[in-house]
Amino acid sequence: MPPQQHPPQGYGAPPAPSVPSLGYAPGQVAPGDFRREADALRKAMKGFGTDEKALIQVLSKLDPLQIAAVRATYTTHIRRDLHADVKSETSSYFRQALLAIIDGPLLHDTASAREAVEGIGTKEWLLNDILLGRSNADLNAIKTSYERTYRRSLQKDVEDDLSFKTRNLFALVLRAARHDENAPIDYRTIQAEAQNIHGATAARIVNNADEVCSLFARSSNNELRALNQAFSERYHSSLEAHLEKEFSGHMKEALLHILRTALDPAMRDAVLLEECMKGMGTKDERLVVRVVRVHWDRQHLENVKRAYQSKYKQDLVKRVRGETSGDYQRLLVAMLE
Repeated sequence: MPPQQHPPQGYGAPPAPSVPSLGYAPGQVAPGDFRREADALRKAMKGFGTDEKALIQVLSKLDPLQIAAVRATYTTHIRRDLHADVKSETSSYFRQALLAIIDGPLLHDTASAREAVEGIGTKEWLLNDILLGRSNADLNAIKTSYERTYRRSLQKDVEDDLSFKTRNLFALVLRAARHDENAPIDYRTIQAEAQNIHGATAARIVNNADEVCSLFARSSNNELRALNQAFSERYHSSLEAHLEKEFSGHMKEALLHILRTALDPAMRDAVLLEECMKGMGTKDERLVVRVVRVHWDRQHLENVKRAYQSKYKQDLVKRVRGETSGDYQRLLVAMLE
């Protein structure tokens, strides 16, 4: 079957639909019989005490469609709710990680987005992780799931929680109107955009953040890579270094997250994982979210481990093992191995 042809897409054209990542199309489950896994999970939690080792063994290696199948089988075969059972039988970060796995990528992103904006203060790191650098299809899936789960608008909740400049960036991102990755790149436009970024920042006392936000929110990863190259060639400085110098706080972190996703997503995640562990004390909540997120895609996980080794000259699994303990440690290590 020939590859699907996409018509050329100009800068003013509507974005072509992207395909959701594995685990982002509701109702998708892996084919096959998962009664054995469901039985093993029930046995691990039935009666007095919990067999944590069995929970880790069954849940740590399933892909997004397999976990959906196991959860559905547990409901029909055991006639109980797997999420509720695990929640009542476990605690602390071990429980947080298991429930994140059981939710699968879409429901976990949905719950994380809600957690990021609920209550006093905003978990800006979590909003960045969940919403930035995503495909249109994945963003639309998260928005729909959020509205269905909480009867609220994700766009409205994020808008109400952020301050003026970053609010505008996230509003643009949540339109899910990025250019198609398959569209041919217009290099003259890219050159002009590199100049626009420089003009909106380096040449001004106060940055024109809206100009940069608008460009980053609509550009495909391919365009951002081309923009990075054009900027470097013209100004003899990487775009990443320029953003580091010209912006601060949440805006800087958000723009860098979008750029790093385009340039090297494995290195982006290696750096985010190290951020959870460096310095005094481990940021366990972040570590759980980030390990669960990278473990869903085995190929990406291997790339992250290589990137981590290259940058920090140590093994990611050993690093995580040294920063954690108990069943929580065993679960994270099992996901990463």
